[in-house]
Amino acid sequence: MMIDKFTEIHASIYNSYVQEFQANGGKVIGICYSQVPVPEVYHAAGMLGIRLRANQITATTLGDAHFGPVVCSFPKSILQMAGEGKLKFLDGVVTSSLCDTMRRLDDCWRRAAKDMDGLLPPYHYYFAVPHKKYDFNLEWFTEELRLHVKTLENRFDVKITTESLNHSIKLHNHGRRLLRRLDDIRSRPGVPISGTDALSVFVAAVSMPMEKFVELTETLLSELESSPKTVKGKKLFMVGSVNDDRAFIESIEQTGAVVVGDMMSFGAKYYENMIEEDSDDPLYEIARAYLMNLNHPRMFGRFKERSAFLAERVKQSGAQGVILQNIRFCDMHGCENSLFENDLTAMGIPCLKLEREYGPLVETERVKMRAQAFVERI
Repeated sequence: MMIDKFTEIHASIYNSYVQEFQANGGKVIGICYSQVPVPEVYHAAGMLGIRLRANQITATTLGDAHFGPVVCSFPKSILQMAGEGKLKFLDGVVTSSLCDTMRRLDDCWRRAAKDMDGLLPPYHYYFAVPHKKYDFNLEWFTEELRLHVKTLENRFDVKITTESLNHSIKLHNHGRRLLRRLDDIRSRPGVPISGTDALSVFVAAVSMPMEKFVELTETLLSELESSPKTVKGKKLFMVGSVNDDRAFIESIEQTGAVVVGDMMSFGAKYYENMIEEDSDDPLYEIARAYLMNLNHPRMFGRFKERSAFLAERVKQSGAQGVILQNIRFCDMHGCENSLFENDLTAMGIPCLKLEREYGPLVETERVKMRAQAFVERI
């Protein structure tokens, strides 16, 4: 089945499609945060932007040394991947101000690189993202994007044109529409794909050339739309911290559940950023789509908007319960999940708050035990 191809892509950040892209002379840039508006820009430059992940580590010794113990394990895991030489294939990296710990990743990575040659790619850029959705923030954000484009053109000897940007926007919008179709399929009374497998599709969308992703996903959707297969279980919706780990979702689904929707960065948050096509100023449209559609607790004064959006998404998915999860020491999602719990419970929607570590560090048996009790309660 086609889903096996997505599982293979998910298994390694340096998957066969990235290797092929580099073998043909393409440059690959790692992006630390889904809301940095550069995948379309890199594509327009003939390059490839991929989300950084760290699903191939077993410890965070380097991350602990530079960050300390009371810190979210996601940025520590990325630094560990770099320290173990598993990100050496990158031609560049873009860090950003998602939160304080992700902002510190830039500092810690640069500091660690002083002691370890080749730890940091030759091109590294810090991209700041505003915390508010106002016109003056958008104007500033757009200028930041224009400055970034100039550094790319100078560093890699490329030219990013209005025509190439508009072409890239159309292609990536097409990819997002396919992911929306996937979520529509998942909301059917009979669910033909597990949440574990759906995660691999969402991860692939930001881990390979978009042309290849569109080709594979169109085939997968055709298979799913005609599939008699039904994944049995209580339908759950997931919210919270970044997750690209199949084992985490699988441990929940093994309790007699199926995850049918989410509001996460490796998930529905990616396809929210539909961009205006055929614009005279595509960089402005890219910046506007990424900033103004940003449903994340880092954005000030927008909780009621996010809560209403979440309630609508849960309703559309047909979920019977919501898992509000966060990586340990992730204050933003941890605090907002408590507020979400109050709102959802008032609407009669069962909720489970769950704390975990990132990716391969997650305690799957503890997660399974908590999920089992929750599923039995629904």
